Amino acid sequence: MIQFSFERLTAWQLSRVFVKKIYQLTSAFSKEEKYGLVSQLRRASISVSSNLAECSSRLSAIDQIRFYQYSFSSLMEVINQLIISSDLKFISDQELTEIRKDGHELSKVINGLVKSLNSR
Repeated sequence: MIQFSFERLTAWQLSRVFVKKIYQLTSAFSKEEKYGLVSQLRRASISVSSNLAECSSRLSAIDQIRFYQYSFSSLMEVINQLIISSDLKFISDQELTEIRKDGHELSKVINGLVKSLNSR
């Protein structure tokens, strides 16, 4: 099978795992949140990986950095929504702590990509 360049990125691989965890976590939310936080969390988490993939098609370092920043911004949106989900008792403190660890690791890898491009 042909592999695209973004598929080799550790950040993209981590983002896929992150999306899966978000889907699993939000599957336990109340039905009334289907079009609220569930939808927002899922779309924003997918946006993290989508922006990493789209970045691979950009030729200039400036464009690549921009898409890494979009990915990072989407990740921060997810973290914010998870905190709100915890405040509203849709997820436990332990679930929040665990998913934040994943988000933190992913944020470090994305920031590493930006630093790498900035140092060129």
